[in-house]
Order: sequence, then C-alpha cells, then structure tokens
Amino acid sequence: MDEDEQLSHASSFGTAAVAYAEHRPDYARAAVRWALEAAPGPRVLDLGAGTGKLTATLAELGAEVVAVEPDPAMLAELRRSLPGVRALAGSAEAIPLPDGSVDAVVAGNAMHWFDMAVAGPEIARVLAPGGVLAGLWNLMDDRVEWVAGLARVSGSAAVGPRDTPASWRAETAAMHLPRTGGSARFGSPEQAEFPHGQRRTADSLVATIATRAGMLVMPDREREATLGRIRAFLASGPETARGEFTLPMLTGVLRVRRL
Repeated sequence: MDEDEQLSHASSFGTAAVAYAEHRPDYARAAVRWALEAAPGPRVLDLGAGTGKLTATLAELGAEVVAVEPDPAMLAELRRSLPGVRALAGSAEAIPLPDGSVDAVVAGNAMHWFDMAVAGPEIARVLAPGGVLAGLWNLMDDRVEWVAGLARVSGSAAVGPRDTPASWRAETAAMHLPRTGGSARFGSPEQAEFPHGQRRTADSLVATIATRAGMLVMPDREREATLGRIRAFLASGPETARGEFTLPMLTGVLRVRRL
C-alpha cells in the first residue's frame, strides 16, 4: 500500500463512526490483561482509540485511561459513549501528553496506521521507564472451516493482512513497533493470542465487515457486489443462515517494554 492509499484507508473510518461503534467487537479481557501485566502502574494511554472499543475494556479493568484519537467523528462518538473518560484530540505522531506520563500505551486495531518513524519517539517520550507498548488486533479464526470460507469470499478488501492468525503473526513479527525511541530503547517483542468471539447475525456480520477500511474506500458498485457475495455465503451455511451465532475470533497482542 503506497502512502496516499494508506492515508485514504486510515482516514476512512470517520464516515462510519456510528456503525463502527455499533458493530465492531471489543477485545478479549485476557488479552488486555496480558498486554498490561508488566506495566509499572495503572496509567494507560489508548492511542488511536477510535470510538472507544478498547478504552471501555481498559476502564472496566480499572486502568486510569486517557484516550487519544485524531478523527473528529470517531472522537465525538467515543466522548458520547464514554463521558467519564478523558478523551483528547491527537495522534500517535503528536501525543498531547507530558513526558513520562503513562505506564502503558495500547492501540486497538490501530498500530499499523502509525508512522513509527515519528510515532516511536513520541510513544517513548510519554512512556515512563519500564512502561509497555502493546498493539491488539481482533482476528477471524480461519482455523474454523466456515470462517476460512468467509475470508475467501470476502476478499482482501474485507479481510486484510492482519485479520487472520497466521497472517497476523507474520505481519506483526517485525513490524509496527518503534525501531528507535530517541534515547529510549525497547526490549524484545512478544506475541500472544487469546480466544474471543462476537455474537452476530448474518445481517450484523455484513454490517461489521462493511466498516473495514478496504470496504469504506471501495467504489459503491464494487462494495455492494462484495457485500452481496458475503450475504449469499452466510445464507447458504448451516452455521450462519438462521438467527444468532458466534463468530470465532482471537485477540492477538504484540507487546514490547521500554527499557
């Protein structure tokens, strides 16, 4: 993906902020706990917080959380749904917090949008010594046969390079983390995966897939054709044709510690 295409995808979510808030899944609590277990304190920055999917879980687990989000529509939805959370306009490349002010920086399905050449030193700046940086991604568990079929039918615009376990492991193994933090150094990265799931119907799963960046930037006719194929696939499967079902998922975590 070139720089212009990356920017187009990254800035597309605000057009679907309400749908994103309604349909995107939260994150496995065990994954969030693991992301934070080595943090030296409770102060957590949710960076690229979107509509607050990860923010809400952090708050429920007792973190002293502040959310930072660049898109005005996403930030407005976050503030509406989580009025008790401190939520600021800002980005990974320009974090509106003082030096050493947080014990952990986390990002839910967002770290791959960061320009780490700029964001890396900024993240290191706001992290206290020994602080943790962790990215979390929700993955479709394509080890389940019907989920693998859904991924094939959906195509790359709906199921990207970090959306299934094997591709996520490969994509994040050496990417999306700071190579330098100015004078700060980071330890060796760690990956872990945690079972998760989302209750869906065929219609609500189609609505979820429609909030993905590749779908949001797709021409209308192509998007409707893709969503039509997905609807037909879900209508044809015994697991998904009638009523509610659980979409098998994993929450993958990539974490690293500031030394």
